[in-house]
Amino acid sequence: MSDTRLTFKEMCAKFDVTPRTLRYYEYIELLTPEKEGRSRFYGAKELARMTLILRGRRFGFSLEDIRQWLMIYENEGTQAQMQEWVALADRQLVELAEQQRQLEDTISELRNLRDTTAKTLS
Repeated sequence: MSDTRLTFKEMCAKFDVTPRTLRYYEYIELLTPEKEGRSRFYGAKELARMTLILRGRRFGFSLEDIRQWLMIYENEGTQAQMQEWVALADRQLVELAEQQRQLEDTISELRNLRDTTAKTLS
């Protein structure tokens, strides 16, 4: 995979993102493709970073959290990055549990209101 290089268009297709999204990730320095003239090429490092970015987004992390986390690897190495990952994951798990609780409350309230309304129609 070390010699894999994707074009801008191939990168968008591989990760199912819009050109605007890919350009934005470059703008905020999450990705730094190789540039040859006006063309951009994404190597193995950028593919791995994109995978991590999209996974982080799926877990609900902010782009800034992801950017900071990726920078730790560049500046301090894998051990420091993994320690920060555990801290970020712990924080996000608390947030997601709270969101789940709120969603369960909302579902219960909606279900009760629906049932009450349905009974008045019978």
